[in-house]
Amino acid sequence: MFKRLDEVLIEIPNVGRPEPNAAAAVQELLGGKFGEMSTLSNYLYQSFNFRSKTKLRPFYDLVTSITAEELGHVELVSHAINHCLHGSTTPGKPDESPLKSVKDWRMSLPFLSGGQGALPVDSMGRPWTGEHVFNSGNLVEDLLHNFFLEVGARTHKMKVYEMTSHPAAREVVGYLLVRGGVHVVAYAKALQVATGVDVTKLIPIPSLNNKAFNEARKYEEKGVHTKLYTYSDNDFKTIDQIWKGTHPEDGQPLEVIHGLPKGVPVPEYPEVEEEFAPGISAEDFAAIAERLKAAGNIH
Repeated sequence: MFKRLDEVLIEIPNVGRPEPNAAAAVQELLGGKFGEMSTLSNYLYQSFNFRSKTKLRPFYDLVTSITAEELGHVELVSHAINHCLHGSTTPGKPDESPLKSVKDWRMSLPFLSGGQGALPVDSMGRPWTGEHVFNSGNLVEDLLHNFFLEVGARTHKMKVYEMTSHPAAREVVGYLLVRGGVHVVAYAKALQVATGVDVTKLIPIPSLNNKAFNEARKYEEKGVHTKLYTYSDNDFKTIDQIWKGTHPEDGQPLEVIHGLPKGVPVPEYPEVEEEFAPGISAEDFAAIAERLKAAGNIH
């Protein structure tokens, strides 16, 4: 069961600078093979299908807690894409071709299949697929897969960061570099507990050092890289049997937070008339308001 809040994890800069090609790049971090749709779905189904949960409770608690965070990451990347797309076109009559300004951008899918918003596709518009989900049922094999999945996801984030300087994209990618690094270390520690092998010695592959990334460094200075959240008030308490000790990069003590991080309000997006979104005129809105008043017995 999940509890949802009307918040996103961090503040995203609203600079009013449309850059559809930046949005296309960030789409890889949403619907690509190593994107947030993949990390979410891998952990989601591993948590659904987990075997011997009672005996192996700390591992279950770890996977299912990270699952909940990945839901927030899917949400966050989607809003980064929306920020990069916002303002790409201007209203106009159909014969004036109000969408012509985006016909030569690398990916037209958000303008043709959506109202200039994020879609579950990769950077080339290919749909995300369940074939990216791996769940063998074998604990060590799944943990090892998750470790390398997070490493691959980090590599892609670093490349997208280098591909665009759009403030919204970089802010979100910087944050995710830090939180993805947490997941790399978490699965490495889980593998060490499960097998006795110190998988943290494989790090960096690539480096977990975020000092080269301005938008990541500031989050590490706040200790964001040392915290793992349970996303629950009362459950998943054995996670501290795995998330303990110190961070392999800087030696800072690791901390389990029983709950979730403080978020910020979800961004609100204005209408895009040229996309027929949301398709509610002033007259429609007035009628809807009257029906809502009547349904709520509001006078």
